[in-house]
Amino acid sequence: MPLSYKTRRRLSLVILIFGLPVYIAMAWWIMSLFEIEALWLEIVVYVLLGVLWAVPLKAVFKGVGQADPDAPRND
Repeated sequence: MPLSYKTRRRLSLVILIFGLPVYIAMAWWIMSLFEIEALWLEIVVYVLLGVLWAVPLKAVFKGVGQADPDAPRND
């Protein structure tokens, strides 16, 4: 069952306000456990982690910034 526009919009707001900071803190903590000598490798890992969170949530964020497709039109 696909999520409605309002549900996706609210869920994306909750994810951005609460979930993303938690994910950032977890990624930061996990990276602190490893001693990576090469700065370029650490940057690559952070970039990959920065993209990785959005992949499973793509369906939630898709079309949220556009007008509500379910709203009645005022033609």
